[in-house]
Amino acid sequence: MERKNFVRQITAASGNRKAELVLKHASIVNVYTEEVEEGDIAIENGFIVGIGEYDGEEEVNLEGAVVCPGFIDGHIHLESSMVSPEEFQKAVLPHGTTTVITDPHEIANVAGTAGIDYMIQVTGRLAMDVFFMMPSCVPSTDLDESGAVLDADDLRPYYANERVLGLAELMDSYGTINGEADILKKVEDARKAGKKIDGHAPFLSGQGLNAYVTAGVSSDHECSTISEAKEKMRRGQWIMIREGTAAHNLETLLPLFEAPYYHRAMLVTDDKHPEDLLCLGHIDYIIKEAVKAGADPVKAVIMGSRNAAEYFGLNDRGAVAPGCRADLTIVSDLESFLVKWVFKDGKLVAKEGKCFPETILPEPEIDQIVKQKVFDSFHMPKLKEEDLYLPVTGKKAKVICLTPHELLTTEAIFPVAAHQGTAPGVNLERDIIKLAVVERHQNTGRIGLGYLSGYGLKKGAVASSIAHDSHNLIIAGINDSDMVLAGNCVRENNGGLAIAVDGKVIASLALPLAGLMSNLSLEDTKRQLEYLKEMLRSMGIAEDIDPFMTLAFVSLPVIPALRLTTYGLIDVNGRKVIRVFSDN
Repeated sequence: MERKNFVRQITAASGNRKAELVLKHASIVNVYTEEVEEGDIAIENGFIVGIGEYDGEEEVNLEGAVVCPGFIDGHIHLESSMVSPEEFQKAVLPHGTTTVITDPHEIANVAGTAGIDYMIQVTGRLAMDVFFMMPSCVPSTDLDESGAVLDADDLRPYYANERVLGLAELMDSYGTINGEADILKKVEDARKAGKKIDGHAPFLSGQGLNAYVTAGVSSDHECSTISEAKEKMRRGQWIMIREGTAAHNLETLLPLFEAPYYHRAMLVTDDKHPEDLLCLGHIDYIIKEAVKAGADPVKAVIMGSRNAAEYFGLNDRGAVAPGCRADLTIVSDLESFLVKWVFKDGKLVAKEGKCFPETILPEPEIDQIVKQKVFDSFHMPKLKEEDLYLPVTGKKAKVICLTPHELLTTEAIFPVAAHQGTAPGVNLERDIIKLAVVERHQNTGRIGLGYLSGYGLKKGAVASSIAHDSHNLIIAGINDSDMVLAGNCVRENNGGLAIAVDGKVIASLALPLAGLMSNLSLEDTKRQLEYLKEMLRSMGIAEDIDPFMTLAFVSLPVIPALRLTTYGLIDVNGRKVIRVFSDN
């Protein structure tokens, strides 16, 4: 900071001259003492310089409205919003989120370091602050096939960037606790740079957890039971309470909003679709829901702001206090939690649910090679029906079974059935449909085939280029012909979503930005996505299932128990490819 600005801040704080901006008559959430205090907030050069009684060159009477620190999402994948970063900002700034920490591993799995560079460059011009954790597992395991392989040498240079805070969710917990060299190199680099290492280790416990924490992994966002969360917290990890579009852990983890746990817990969304962002909200929504369930609102605010700032070492935010950035979320009250105004660095950037246009700066120059890799991400031939042929080689089939409202799956074994108009093995009475994962990055020609239960689809097929984490083409359907139609539509759109029924594509949404994000506005993307989901509801998928987010995780081979990748059916716990059919 220039000395002139520093002196102006001090003189404004001391009351020797008027501050640039004073928010009068505020009810202030104090994250240090856990009380709500009354007073004015003096702001100079984007920073809070005083709490008390102040006069300003400009004054705004808040009339007792509640001022919270700007909210911080401690773990999100911006790509999962399915819109560009600037459209994402339009969604979350009005909900009071002023800082996010993103893991760009979705786009990195598609475009490698070019994808990371693209996200860093385009987010640098936003009003909200976007920090990065470097993708630790691209691909997530050697049982997955992505568009790039990132090793320690690829990641190391990024730690010199002040917006890079560490190593993102270390999904290969097995490799970590068994001391595999390539994983430990990444861990050692992050530790040497003084950076954080985030975790991703569902159900890891006992000595394995001890080893994981010993390696330096200091957080986890995959807790689905309160006992798991408490054990990890006892071993020193911070717990990220996730409430996203597909994964809903808030209700289960509500005890963490109480002492002593709330001091080491933060609120995150991980993956959030556009309609949820627009209709429900972001971190403010999690706080609202927690308060409805009986959580103390001040503690919830601390978990949605200060705790993330403390964990990531962002000491200039997360509190309404002198010396902090004037990142402020002003709500009507602590019960309804309706966000009225949002300030970022002392400037009003959103009001009454609307983001101001001037919050987005002119588009930066993007390297043409980077652009090409991001916008040209489909390298596979046109699908034919014979590509999806799955010969039945046994009387019974292993089936991936979805767990409602969770990312976990289970394994079931069903007799193989054959019905007219469906693919062999499909059994609509038992809610068993066919599943395919097609490699789309390097033209390897690999296609994994299997079965899925619990999805609800009764006719046609649905295809998506969003398939965590490698984002190959995933297709679910009751017959091969509609599956091929839907898959080829996504391919022709250079990424996206498509639905086919009775030999026709009836709906689609193009996602040309790495096959992950739309180039449309947030509202238009939401509108098209809602139409696709409405179509899928009419095809049998239940209201309480997000059809695209749920399908996206069916190919993620790091969450138990059974998944499908381009290599075939994956036993996650056994870390191996297994046969679909057997006679046992």
